[in-house]
Amino acid sequence: MTSVTIQEAQAKLPELIRKLQPGEEVAIVENNETVAKLMASPTNKPGPVAGRCKGMLTVLAEDEEHLQHFKEYMP
Repeated sequence: MTSVTIQEAQAKLPELIRKLQPGEEVAIVENNETVAKLMASPTNKPGPVAGRCKGMLTVLAEDEEHLQHFKEYMP
């Protein structure tokens, strides 16, 4: 990870942003301590993951007729 001082970041922010590669980080430091990080978004975003929303839906009442529509998603 690259690091720059706050003063360098202020003076060269547009250049720092342009040079960032996907997923790369630049630490902004003051008195040898990281105070902020500038991060480029990854270009290859993860796709859908099975089970990611598990627990986010509450079924108040089950009825077999409507559950048939979700048969392919059930274990």
